[in-house]
Amino acid sequence: MRLLPLGVRGSTPAPGAQFVRYGGHTSAVAVLGDGEAVPRLVLDAGTGLRDLPGLLGGEPFRGAIVLTHLHWDHVQGLPFCPAVDRPDAVVELFVPGPWDAASTAADAEALLARAMSPPHFPIGPDGLQGRWRFLPAGTPATVGDAKVTGHPVAHKGGVTLGVRVELDGASLAYLPDHALTGGRVGPRTAELVEGVDLLLHDGQFTAAERRTADAYGHATVEAVLRLADEAGVGRLVLTHHAPARTDEQLDALAARHRATPAGRPVTFARQGEPIEVEVPLHAAAR
Repeated sequence: MRLLPLGVRGSTPAPGAQFVRYGGHTSAVAVLGDGEAVPRLVLDAGTGLRDLPGLLGGEPFRGAIVLTHLHWDHVQGLPFCPAVDRPDAVVELFVPGPWDAASTAADAEALLARAMSPPHFPIGPDGLQGRWRFLPAGTPATVGDAKVTGHPVAHKGGVTLGVRVELDGASLAYLPDHALTGGRVGPRTAELVEGVDLLLHDGQFTAAERRTADAYGHATVEAVLRLADEAGVGRLVLTHHAPARTDEQLDALAARHRATPAGRPVTFARQGEPIEVEVPLHAAAR
């Protein structure tokens, strides 16, 4: 499995010369299986989704987009990505919400329309071109050869999912917005991250910014390092960087945190830089 981060910022985009090396777009991650030339699975749809056409060679997107939650920085790319907004696009959009067994595609579309419709935006979800299916997210789904599982995780402001992807024998847990107040996780969140080959996690705040992290419903980098060890993951990649944190500041943070306390590799995601999810990485650490 290979990941291509299309956006690695949290809250708002970060334009300007100080943010070029890590990138300024908000959350979106393309997932590719072994030997796949184009992605059929995308996690989140922040402003980074605008770069998806470059991966498709001018072809339409035909696949699934899984939203972790409906905050602006995770959905704003939807109406600005030509690859998903064209007559020959085929898109399944998994929308998180307070769903029950009776929830339908109409419920999922209506929830998205609360933020994407006039007067907040010129069109609603029904204005997107192509064949769209709006699906309640949170139950296991199959996207191509990928098994995708989502469970609610702690974060402020509505239902937020953590997502686990299993593909080609490799496993990924994606939690771009996750509160780790007190360093504890619920049992279902623990199931999502337990033993994954790669944990792609919220790294927006540091321990020195813990009060703000708690107020906004986020983790601190230091708490995530401990979580990675407790969950026995193979490798940790931090994303959802603070929009005001410059390239130089991220360099300094990355230099301080090259590994977890137990020695697991730690890197900081960069927009457009591929991430290989390799199964053997954590075999010796278990």
